[in-house]
Amino acid sequence: MESTYQTAEELAAALRAGEVTSVELTDEAIARIERDDEAINAICVPDFDRARDAARRADQARARGEERPLLGIPVTVKESYNIAGLPTTWGIPEYRDFVPSEDAVQVSRIKAAGAVVLGKTNVPLGLQDIQSFNEIYGTTNNPWDHTRTAGGSSGGSAAALASGFGALSIGSDIAGSLRTPAHFCGVYSHKPTLGLVANRGMVPPTAPALPSDLDLAVVGPMARTARDLTLLLDVMAGPDPLTLGVAYDLRLPAARHERLGDFRVLVLDEHPLIATGSAVREGVDRVAAALVDGGARVERHSRLLPDLAEAARLYTQLLLSGTRARFPIEALEELRARVAALPADDQSLSAARLRAVVFSHSDWMEANSGRELHRHGWRQLFAEFDAVVCPITPTPAFAHDHTPNLLERHIDIEGAEYPYLDQIVWAGLATMPGLPATAIPTGLSSEGLPVGVQLIGPMFEDRTPLRLAELLEEAIGGFQAPK
Repeated sequence: MESTYQTAEELAAALRAGEVTSVELTDEAIARIERDDEAINAICVPDFDRARDAARRADQARARGEERPLLGIPVTVKESYNIAGLPTTWGIPEYRDFVPSEDAVQVSRIKAAGAVVLGKTNVPLGLQDIQSFNEIYGTTNNPWDHTRTAGGSSGGSAAALASGFGALSIGSDIAGSLRTPAHFCGVYSHKPTLGLVANRGMVPPTAPALPSDLDLAVVGPMARTARDLTLLLDVMAGPDPLTLGVAYDLRLPAARHERLGDFRVLVLDEHPLIATGSAVREGVDRVAAALVDGGARVERHSRLLPDLAEAARLYTQLLLSGTRARFPIEALEELRARVAALPADDQSLSAARLRAVVFSHSDWMEANSGRELHRHGWRQLFAEFDAVVCPITPTPAFAHDHTPNLLERHIDIEGAEYPYLDQIVWAGLATMPGLPATAIPTGLSSEGLPVGVQLIGPMFEDRTPLRLAELLEEAIGGFQAPK
């Protein structure tokens, strides 16, 4: 059978029916990678010998009558996850030879569920970009247009899925790193509620793989269909067995509705700090039209929506201060002098980034208090609405830009230039308060590039945006293979 673009659900059904073996699926996936990945460069660390061994064990387990959610299904894993015996570098040259001795908790979970790991997917240097390139592994190209980025930091995973290199992948997200690559490559991803999915072992090289509650950052699933996202999230979700898992079991609430016509949705396509390109606006409109056609209640404005400009500044403050804490920087006194020289009325995101780098603990506490007020605002909004539809970034995938200093890059939106990092404000809308957000494809732009949107849901009600994603997939179509 030709399995390249079949869903994980379809592959599981075929395996149960005896129509194919895991060894056959794995060999086919490996052959495709060996044939096509030279042009894409999604799989930076292949693990084909162990994948074939895992496939044989999966077939033997099925012959014994075992059933597991991912038994025998080929998948990929973002390079930043520890996998015993494979390098974990985060694209940082000095760690090119670092090899952890144990699997990350999520790698253990997907293996326990029966998944066959084909290898690891490419990332940017230190996971600090919305493109995926580094000195060790090179550049990952967008499968739709090799001159453009596949996104980041889970760009290798999105490109692998779009290219048919496995049915599922796992990534991470702090600044849209699951959602932006999905949007750029035309696949699906889900940023879970903050704290829903254990992240132990998704750590920088040489850092101890200890349980931790990272601010803003999550790990989550990527797939070619919305239903496959739910399948993989159910494997990944739950507390770390070394900490909260000692006492707590997970029980996610059911989706609020099962029919499209029962959903109440707020649709946004304008941000006060950055323009929205026409291709992305058209994608939002396609979703809005499908919602209306399906009988959903759709609004374009709400007094309950938290202030988007303030949300962007709070997100910037929390993101940059947290990044500085994890990756100490040099020349701190020089940065403090630059901050002191900023005009008091400069409320740009560029100024917010600079100020956040030199935040004190009391500064962070003030920003965190602001976040709590926004979280309460979202609770009030989600009493009136079930989901919010909005962009992920203002444009489809852009041309590769390897300018070393991110602060010297710009993004072009309809002929106007904006600071490169300003484009993550839409991703930050869900990240700052810790809300779940599902990225879905909405079709192609006039240039033939994928365009996606995100469906933001209530905290710990991840099944609500996931179910809405399934219904919209039926209404407007879903993944398309690159032409």
